[in-house]
Amino acid sequence: MSQTATLAAPAAPAGRRFLSPRQRLGAALLLALALFGLGLPLVAELDPARQNYSQILAAPSLAEPLGTDHLGRSMLARMSSAVQLSLGLSLLGVLTAAVPGVLLGVLAGWRGGWVDRTLGVLADTLLALPGLLLVLLLVAIAPGNFWTLYVGIALVLWIEYFRVVRLTTRSLMASPQIEASRLLGFGPGYIVRRHLWPALAPVVLTLGAFGAATAILAIAALGFVSVGLRPPTAELGLMMTELLPYYHEAPWVLLQPIAAVFLLVLALNLLAGGRKP
Repeated sequence: MSQTATLAAPAAPAGRRFLSPRQRLGAALLLALALFGLGLPLVAELDPARQNYSQILAAPSLAEPLGTDHLGRSMLARMSSAVQLSLGLSLLGVLTAAVPGVLLGVLAGWRGGWVDRTLGVLADTLLALPGLLLVLLLVAIAPGNFWTLYVGIALVLWIEYFRVVRLTTRSLMASPQIEASRLLGFGPGYIVRRHLWPALAPVVLTLGAFGAATAILAIAALGFVSVGLRPPTAELGLMMTELLPYYHEAPWVLLQPIAAVFLLVLALNLLAGGRKP
């Protein structure tokens, strides 16, 4: 093989990358929760709003595996709907935040100059306003609206993507590998695909997992203080508020939404780690 062919050949990968044991545990737990929230309604007729006053605060049984709430509604149906809502809203908010955050971060880090300064000022301006306060302001404008929560979460989360991606891109653009690719005449598409994205992907995925966990906690917190979604919507924080007065009579119904929030956040935090080489 000639010296030129040897220099042109891509370097062999240092090793395959696999999910660590904690990430596999997080992925399995998240998959189980997703199947509970998304798959269960496909195989069983579940109506989270149907009331049965003859079965108020009924204990778990074969007919109702998770019991019923203070209005005789099926906790199985309500928990499935609430997990689906929390997962769907958080993942949608994260995806909506990640796309502009990553694109603007790459643009600022790549171009620098006035583009970097302008986008940085915009991010710092929004960052000066506490995230939860921004969501509360939007919720106050249109209380109980699903889209208000979605927009508020996306507006809060994109800043973190932007700041991390901008700093990472700025550092990478000064690296010898990218300088060599530019000298060899490779275009922006090749540089992004070959150098930028492989370095950014683990960071973006980790931010996404942490962001989804933050969104789930924010949705539950807003529901718990009764400024989020409104009844009869099955939402984990709202369910805690509704079931709190019946803790002594039926503690199992209150523990269910608490456990769901805990497991969702735990799964996402386990998933958001470094990869094992």
